[in-house]
Amino acid sequence: MAVYLTFFNSYIESGILLLIGYFFFINCLQKKGKLFYQVLSAVSGCSLILLLPVGSVASYLIYALFLMAIGILIYHVDWKSVLFYAALAVEIMELCLGIVNSLAGILYLGIAPLHQNVAAVTSALLGILAFLLAIVCYRTVYRYFVRDEMMEKQYLFMILIPILLLFFMDEYINLTLYGNTALRNAGGAIFVNHYQMLFIQFFGMASLFCILFAYKKLLQNFHLSTKLSLLEQEEHFLNQYVEEARARYEQTKSFRHDIKNHITVVKDLLENGKQEEALTYIGDLAEGTAALSFPCSTNNPVADILLGNKLGMAERMGIKVECSLLLPYPCPVRDIDFCIILSNALDNAIRACQEVEDGSEKYIRVTGRMQGDFILLEVENCFRGKKSANRGTGLSNIKAVAEKYQGAMSMKTQNTAFLLSVLLVIPRHTESIPRQNG
Repeated sequence: MAVYLTFFNSYIESGILLLIGYFFFINCLQKKGKLFYQVLSAVSGCSLILLLPVGSVASYLIYALFLMAIGILIYHVDWKSVLFYAALAVEIMELCLGIVNSLAGILYLGIAPLHQNVAAVTSALLGILAFLLAIVCYRTVYRYFVRDEMMEKQYLFMILIPILLLFFMDEYINLTLYGNTALRNAGGAIFVNHYQMLFIQFFGMASLFCILFAYKKLLQNFHLSTKLSLLEQEEHFLNQYVEEARARYEQTKSFRHDIKNHITVVKDLLENGKQEEALTYIGDLAEGTAALSFPCSTNNPVADILLGNKLGMAERMGIKVECSLLLPYPCPVRDIDFCIILSNALDNAIRACQEVEDGSEKYIRVTGRMQGDFILLEVENCFRGKKSANRGTGLSNIKAVAEKYQGAMSMKTQNTAFLLSVLLVIPRHTESIPRQNG
């Protein structure tokens, strides 16, 4: 009986737990591998199960390395994510085994005095509870902390370090505190305080979920901060648009009020045969009306106002500007989102041109077009060198807007030229993208 129970505990229970952890790890990667690789992974996992039954620090570490190798070599996932998910899978497995082992110890001490074989079988069958507990924990973590929450790579170490500390602390407790808390009964036999160990294991599991919950809240705060920054920029652009529209309206109103007088003067000059004076007067009038037009006509009035302000500022600084941008109007992309992209890009371009040494060519080129369901916006400018290429502000806001429309942002440098490209995906028939606000 003892031989069969040992085989069951060492290989069957351990093997099932390792497979459960393996499938959790693969689901976290959210990758679909080929059938050949799946079979190869299963065979390697079975070999690992036969050689390394679960329960020692070495087995946990080797199993984690096995998962990392699968994630990197077969599924081609970045090492940071692979390390995090492998550590998470191993830590949950360790805590589930610790809880079940403590319960088994408690039941064994209670049943063993009555019937030794029944106590041994009961402890072995508690392995089923380990399967169920592991499945519940893995499913909860995947559903609430992995699947619905985008794991930001730059913040993974914030959660990975406490998880690793929790793992090594639990192992330290199992190896050292287990012996230090041993008690002797009246007969002098040594037994372990399993109630204390059960409490420690439950506390470790609760700590793990608290770490994941805190990390999720932290990511939500980061996302809310980005949204708040976008909203602040939207408010700024709305106020700027209102002020510019008011100024344009006053200029147009004044010109409209005087247009009759201008027509009367030109008419009198022509009737009196003073054609040269009439032409001069019309030329002066044309120069006056130039202020009412936009230096860059994009087919989008809000973008025209923004580009007029930014490019006009650049020209006054001695920067050569070129604009070849045509936007669809009306368009599923909100006017404010266009402003966030163009304003941040042009602010960075102007700042980069100011850092260029005098005597060198200073330029800004704005281009853009729509082809099919895609809008491509590009801003090219000169800059001082590669060290200043990624110093621009507002790039996170540009990236957030691009991702809002299922697009992407990219940056490229060549010699002293810096190119910022923003791709927006605009499906013609979709309700997932906010529509134009008038």
